[in-house]
Amino acid sequence: MKPATIKQVVIYGILIIAAVLWALPIWWAVINASKSSSDFFAHPFYAIPREFNLLSNIRSAWDSAALGTGFVNSIIYGVVGAAASIAIASLAAYGIVVLRIRGGFTIFMVIYSGTVFPLQMYIIPLFRMYNSIHIYNTRWGLLLFYTAISVPFCTLVLRGFYSTVPNEYRESAMVEGASEVRILRSIYVPLSVSAALVLFLFQFTWIWNDLLFGIVLSSSPSVHPVMASLSSLMGLYGGSSLPVELAGTLIAASPMLVLFFTLRRFFTQGLSLVVRR
Repeated sequence: MKPATIKQVVIYGILIIAAVLWALPIWWAVINASKSSSDFFAHPFYAIPREFNLLSNIRSAWDSAALGTGFVNSIIYGVVGAAASIAIASLAAYGIVVLRIRGGFTIFMVIYSGTVFPLQMYIIPLFRMYNSIHIYNTRWGLLLFYTAISVPFCTLVLRGFYSTVPNEYRESAMVEGASEVRILRSIYVPLSVSAALVLFLFQFTWIWNDLLFGIVLSSSPSVHPVMASLSSLMGLYGGSSLPVELAGTLIAASPMLVLFFTLRRFFTQGLSLVVRR
């Protein structure tokens, strides 16, 4: 066997093992979420369920502890928050890189400083501010937070991306009489679609997985994001209905799996993009 062939066999073998190890927890979650409570406690966790109760467990999890409401809320928070942060960051990056506004680097550092400090240090000031301006426990309050917290990283990536766009494009458009808004909309935004999709994937994932601020900035099930609702589900059921809890985790994980497999090509590009920046 040729050395190149041996190398390929080793690489594919490692990838297959990694794929199996990655899929095993999902498989165990699915088969245990398909069991009844008696079946779950009577047999090992790796045993095939005696009867298939996945749909009924999903229905129970969806209706319990407002998990369904939290799921819809997180869709809204993730989509609107990620999209709004990308739009704001594109304006900031365009002003800093292309328009070269006075103090642009200082403005960028002020924006990016939001990612330097641990997020936990924002909890008490945010809680007090939200109470004082009466947006605590509101969807608008959580949307505002998720948008603001996502802007620094989006600005960092788009600033680096816009700096690679040749300035001749803008100069040619200005000769044709295009305004700055038209240049941004017709040149820079179309060129940055891949970067924007990567940022949307990253920020939507972070917003979807957030538990800390979802609990701190909201108290009612009608406002809770999905992770806060999932924690309430686990607290409500304790250890008596673990299959229902596992069904709830499958509900919470499903959008991320769909999003990842849909945008996996952009995810790979995004890793290289962030490394280069």
